[in-house]
Amino acid sequence: MLLIEKQLDKCIFAVKLNALKQIYRYTFRYKGVALLVVLCNLLFVIFNLLSLVLFIPILQLIFRKPEEIARISSPIWDHSFGGLFVYIKDWYNFTMYELVSDSPKSALLFVCLTVMLAFLFKNIFRYGAVWFQSQLRMAVVRDVRDKLFEKILVLPLSYYSNERKGDLMARMNSDVGEVEVAVVSMLELLFREPIAVAINIVSLVYLSPELTLISLFLLPISAFVISRIGKSLKRTAKAGQEQTGLLFSAMEEALSGIRIIKAFNANGFILKGFKKINLTHQKLITKTFRKKDLSPLLNETLGAMVMLLLVWFGGNLILDQKGNGLTGEVFMTFIIVFSQLLRPIQGVSSSIANMTKANVSLERINNILEEDERIIEKPNSIVIKDLNDSVEFNNVSFGYGQEVVLNSINLSVKKGSSVALVGESGSGKSTMMDLLTRFYDVESGEVLIDGINVKDLAIKSLRSLIGIVSQESILFNTSVTENIAFGDENPSIEKVIEASKTANAYDFIMGLENGFDTVIGERGNKLSGGQKQRLSIARAIYLDPQILILDEATSALDTESEQLVQSALERIMLGKTTFIIAHRLSTIINAEQIIVLSKGTIVEKGNHQDLLKLDGFYSKFCALQGIN
Repeated sequence: MLLIEKQLDKCIFAVKLNALKQIYRYTFRYKGVALLVVLCNLLFVIFNLLSLVLFIPILQLIFRKPEEIARISSPIWDHSFGGLFVYIKDWYNFTMYELVSDSPKSALLFVCLTVMLAFLFKNIFRYGAVWFQSQLRMAVVRDVRDKLFEKILVLPLSYYSNERKGDLMARMNSDVGEVEVAVVSMLELLFREPIAVAINIVSLVYLSPELTLISLFLLPISAFVISRIGKSLKRTAKAGQEQTGLLFSAMEEALSGIRIIKAFNANGFILKGFKKINLTHQKLITKTFRKKDLSPLLNETLGAMVMLLLVWFGGNLILDQKGNGLTGEVFMTFIIVFSQLLRPIQGVSSSIANMTKANVSLERINNILEEDERIIEKPNSIVIKDLNDSVEFNNVSFGYGQEVVLNSINLSVKKGSSVALVGESGSGKSTMMDLLTRFYDVESGEVLIDGINVKDLAIKSLRSLIGIVSQESILFNTSVTENIAFGDENPSIEKVIEASKTANAYDFIMGLENGFDTVIGERGNKLSGGQKQRLSIARAIYLDPQILILDEATSALDTESEQLVQSALERIMLGKTTFIIAHRLSTIINAEQIIVLSKGTIVEKGNHQDLLKLDGFYSKFCALQGIN
């Protein structure tokens, strides 16, 4: 393995070394399977050459009469390893001499059988390489996708504010697909094609050094062609992969907003935009394929030119009897072997083109894998199981980029009390809760639970204390039970049923086709808004959190659904430390403490009656909603 690693440092052509090394590391995590692929490919190369070289006796029978064949003595092996191959060659020639002398037809039958066996073994080992290769390439794809998905799950919410979901999907699909192709190309580039080239060149030198010297004229020209095309291909491939991300984004956005598209009769508008993106994608990918496929075709053309040059030169040597022992059958064998030299050279060209495309994809994948997680758990983080005293915001400030969202927030909330956060949109209400759950980290100040900075807590234990019911009911395309017991690998059915009853969801669940086993569709689209919200509440109840965050939990519901949801919320708020974010002030007039935010600053605190007496921000909000 160390020798192979050193060979990587000497890799030529247009492939970035780090990409080749990275594909190598991904692949040789499965050393056993990878070595089987290498072994099968090596044996394939050997038997492929044998299947051609074994034709020499047939050509000899055709071109020369038995009496013209020089007498060959019975071979003797000197028991050395190097002498073994000489012995095998001499034994074969001696056997052929005996057969040709006694019965040319028997010799022809023998040659045909040996050639057939060589072809049989060649194809057996080629299929063996494909067999193990298919397992290897998909294992690597699985590993890369797993790493990508794991990374996507731990990246902070701020990352998704700047990235398109469609582009992330493209990286997990198209870019990972290029890595799959690169696994095969890397194995061929390092372990099959160079060996095939070397074996074929050695064979050609053995057959005719003069003709081999001419044939090697092809190699530097091929290297130059591959290098020039590879540089151009990388630029086009990068643009194509980025356009694929735009295409996925357009599709994801259209599917997510299909209701609005239809409602506003915007089918034509959306279709026009999609067609424009799709046309650009088609042009770039077409250009990528053309450049990728150009290199092997040019190499084949160069090879044909060199082959014709060899035919002309070698033919003249034979006709002029200046071939230094070059006979017709040897010359024909040389041409056949040389034709096989073109295949691995073309394979190198194709592999490098694939690696060039994969290099672009790896860069895009690594951009995600190397992204700063920002929300980092400390090595010796504290595991917290209970809220015993209070939640505090101590002089907390936070902003998105240059925009200040929270400025010097100070707030203390005792265990078991309810606090309502009100204010205009963008005043920082939801951001405060995002800091509490560590979706973001404060820029200055501290968020404390029982006097411990949330940055010092284990993230999993922190979030296990907190249940969230948001305005948008985020549900998953699984059963009702799995949605309520979300995240629990071994859910308690009794606990699920109890949570559904507390959330006023039991009756409608039992009315579904399969009750608690009903699959509710993507984002719960088989349910009404009120039903989805009650399932979200049941999910929070199942978690049994000690801190409850209600983010506009009833604002999108009709009156009847709101009453059902509100009564469910009031039940689960008992004994919980609750933060209520609300624009509809009628839902929070009974809160123990109301915090009024404006432009990221707390401007008023108190209960409903106290704040009305201040005749300030809160009083104006109430007047606008007809509350007194």
